[in-house]
Amino acid sequence: MCGIVGYIGKKEAFPIVLEGLKRLEYRGYDSAGIAVYDGTNIELCKTKGKVSDLEKKSKLNNTKGTLAIGHTRWATHGAPNDINSHPHFSNSGDLVIIHNGIIENYESIKQELISRGYTFKSDTDTEVLINLIEEVQKKRKFKIRESSSSSS
Repeated sequence: MCGIVGYIGKKEAFPIVLEGLKRLEYRGYDSAGIAVYDGTNIELCKTKGKVSDLEKKSKLNNTKGTLAIGHTRWATHGAPNDINSHPHFSNSGDLVIIHNGIIENYESIKQELISRGYTFKSDTDTEVLINLIEEVQKKRKFKIRESSSSSS
């Protein structure tokens, strides 16, 4: 069963989310990944295998971000491999997503997005979802994140 862990706070997010993924291991999974936002960039690491494999592979240990999401995955669409592991970036690289569940009509959405110029690296319905969100964002001309220049 998949699991999602997220953190937003003042502490470094990577070790907190990594520990959360370790706590979900009893549920079973075939791959794991983490994305960390440092206020400017989104860095991610994902891998087929165990959370311990992710920890060994990751260069995120030195990422000072205080916002992160992590995922353990059982493959439903696409083989269990590094490419199909979550998180997934949108084509622009501005958006990242983790998703549990199945999008039944993802293939028809994917074909429509391909006709609009999108490309896909994975075989997952989740990568289709993040690019659909990006497409809607572009068409509707709305911002998902708050700009640093806005006042509260």
